[in-house]
Amino acid sequence: MLDADARKLIDLIASKNLPSYESLPIVVARAYFKAGGLSSQPAPPQLGQVEDIVAPGPAGAIPIRCYRPAGEAVRLALPALVFFHGGGFTLGDLDTHDTLCRQLCEQAGIVVLSVDYRLGPEHKFPAAHLDCYAALEWIAGQAGMLDIDPERIAVGGDSAGGNLAAACAIIARDTGGPRLVYQLLIYPATDFRCIAPSHRRNGEGYLLTSRLIDFFCSCLLAGEADRLDWRLSPALADSHAGLPPALVLTAGYDPLVDEGREYADKMRAAGGHVEYVCFEGQFHGFITMGRLVAEANDAVALCASRLCALRESGSSRLEA
Repeated sequence: MLDADARKLIDLIASKNLPSYESLPIVVARAYFKAGGLSSQPAPPQLGQVEDIVAPGPAGAIPIRCYRPAGEAVRLALPALVFFHGGGFTLGDLDTHDTLCRQLCEQAGIVVLSVDYRLGPEHKFPAAHLDCYAALEWIAGQAGMLDIDPERIAVGGDSAGGNLAAACAIIARDTGGPRLVYQLLIYPATDFRCIAPSHRRNGEGYLLTSRLIDFFCSCLLAGEADRLDWRLSPALADSHAGLPPALVLTAGYDPLVDEGREYADKMRAAGGHVEYVCFEGQFHGFITMGRLVAEANDAVALCASRLCALRESGSSRLEA
């Protein structure tokens, strides 16, 4: 059964007869997405430090927002989460996920680095994936400057960001890249063939519709063959062995719920340590809506509790 808060929010949005993202010019859709998100998020926590920096990327500078918790000793190398925002590879930016990143930073007591990758339709696949992996490599290489522990770096993201995090984990494994310690995959897109039964079961009435997914695909894909590229469809990778431990969090009324569960099963079958949690009464995108959906705050707390364990795995102090 759909959660009561979720039902109330979906009914409220329907009653306003708002335009769909796919019907708007892309610049307007992005502004609309940002405004709607900010209105549904809880108050952003105050942190010890929030700083905008840039990393070099394959097509120029990649903006990154670095969050550091309050009350930490100077020069303490904390664990870090490299976070990739959702938005169908088309919408979203550092601001749309600012509150979620602040929540994870505050509650887990770790550094969060949010990456602002290139979006479609201006930049087709694999631009976002190239940016995100370049940012991850740069962050790991600049651990000393960033006051983070290079041995305790995790990747994570929601929706498209979950896809990017999963892909980065596979690339890092296969290329001898950063030795990641965790994956936080929040309702990730893992198979762009879009053939899982939940795409049909939940394709209408729960905010992320089949039409909207088609729109995102039209903005992202350079051609239909891209759907079979394992970077865009991590479920199709040759192997899921040797990947970092993961939390895969899904929502029961999400078109992506089945592929999220199946991806967790693939990693577990390959010998990985995987925790799978489904918020059965929720819809895609709920975790950023804690002002209106109480279970969003439970989901954030769950994610933060798993990231908090990174602090308990050891600590290091940077040399002065």
